[in-house]
Amino acid sequence: MRTSIKRILNKSYAIIGIILLLGVWQLVCSLELVPGFMLPSPISVAKALGEDFSLLMQHTKTTLLEALLGLTIGVAIGFLLAIMMDSFKLLKKITYPLLIISQTIPTVAIAPLLVLWFGYEMLPKVVLIVLTTFFPIAIGLYEGFSSCDSDCINLLRSMGASKLQIFGYVKIPGAVTPFFSALKISASYSIVGAVISEWLGGFEGLGVYMTRVKKAYQYDKMFAVIILISILSLILMGIISFAHKKLTPWEQITKKGED
Repeated sequence: MRTSIKRILNKSYAIIGIILLLGVWQLVCSLELVPGFMLPSPISVAKALGEDFSLLMQHTKTTLLEALLGLTIGVAIGFLLAIMMDSFKLLKKITYPLLIISQTIPTVAIAPLLVLWFGYEMLPKVVLIVLTTFFPIAIGLYEGFSSCDSDCINLLRSMGASKLQIFGYVKIPGAVTPFFSALKISASYSIVGAVISEWLGGFEGLGVYMTRVKKAYQYDKMFAVIILISILSLILMGIISFAHKKLTPWEQITKKGED
C-alpha cells in the first residue's frame, strides 16, 4: 500500500513540474518577454501539432522504423562485443580503447560522410543509429558481466560447470539490470540519431519535416516536432522499463521488501 502511494506521489510531482513549466512558458509568451517568432507559446505549438498531425504521423513512421532497425542491430552488435570482451581479455584490451575513441567523434561530423557513401535512402541513417546505440549496450553488458559474484562462479567451476553454464546461470542474470539501463540510453539515442541523420538528407522523417519548417520560419511547428521526439523517446523508455519489470520479478520483490 505504501509503495503504491509513493509511486502515485512521485508521478504527481512529475505532472505538477510539467504543468508549472508549461505555465511559466505560456506566461513568458503572453507577456511578450520573448518575441513570438523566437519562442512560440505552448498553445501555438499545440495548434501546430494538431494541424499537421496526420503529416507528422507519416514522418514519424519513417523515423521510428529507422530508429528501431538501427537499435536492434546496435543491441546485437553491442551484445556480441560484450561477450567477446568478457571471454577474451586480450581482445578487451585492444577493443575497449577503440570503443571509447569511437564515441569522441561527433555524430554530426559522421552523418555527411555516411550520406556521401551510401546515398539518401535508409541505409546511412540506420548505420548512424547503430554507431550511436551499440556503445552503451557493449559497455553496460561488459560491466555487468565483470561485476558478477566471483564466489558463485568459483562454486560452479568446482562443481564442474562449463563456461556456457556459468554464463547462463550467473553472468546473464547478473547483467540484466545494467543491460536495461543501457538499453534506455540507446533507445533515446536511436530517435535522436535518426532525426540528425535526416537533417542532412532524405525524403521522409521527422528530421526532414523539421528542416522544411525551419526554412519556412515556422518555429511553432519546429517546437511541435521537438515535443513529439521527446514523447517518442519517453514511450520507448517506458516500454523498456515495463519489459524490465516483467523479466526481473525478483528485483520487484526485493524492492517491496526494502520498502
